[in-house]
Amino acid sequence: MEIKNSQTKSSLRIKEMVQIALMTAITYLSASFLNIPNGYGGVVHLGDTMIFATAILFGTRQSVIAGAIGMTMFDAFSPYAAWAPYTLVIKAVMALIVGLIANSGNAKGNSWIKNVVGIVLAGAWGVAGYYGAEAIMTGNIYTPSLSMLGNIIQVSAGGAIAVVLVTALKNTKFFNR
Repeated sequence: MEIKNSQTKSSLRIKEMVQIALMTAITYLSASFLNIPNGYGGVVHLGDTMIFATAILFGTRQSVIAGAIGMTMFDAFSPYAAWAPYTLVIKAVMALIVGLIANSGNAKGNSWIKNVVGIVLAGAWGVAGYYGAEAIMTGNIYTPSLSMLGNIIQVSAGGAIAVVLVTALKNTKFFNR
């Protein structure tokens, strides 16, 4: 009995590692290949879509790790490398917020309302986080306000696309078990 239980735990760990690796890569690729500079030093991308979708579909732990690493890799390998330490924290907390809310009360990402509330709160954190990061980087509290609109557009688009993507994926055999 002990051997079987150990094999089950090992299988779950491997499955979780594969989910994290896959979603890290998809998050990185979503930001890298589909991005638009917003004109104020920031960039609008689809990485947030994958962070939100990962949190809803796979859970908090997978999304925190995949979102933080995938988006930090995007910054580190782009002209936005100075943002990488801030991105690591901001995106990890965004994933944590969505994951905790979407999966609260045994919802397992199946509550449309919880998913949207999580995305909205995570988006607000992201906008505030990048405002704070830019204020630290520039030593100025006024300049970061120019980037806020781009950040709002990014998390809004990412959230809207994530809701559509999750709804579609939840209706497949893979996620509807």
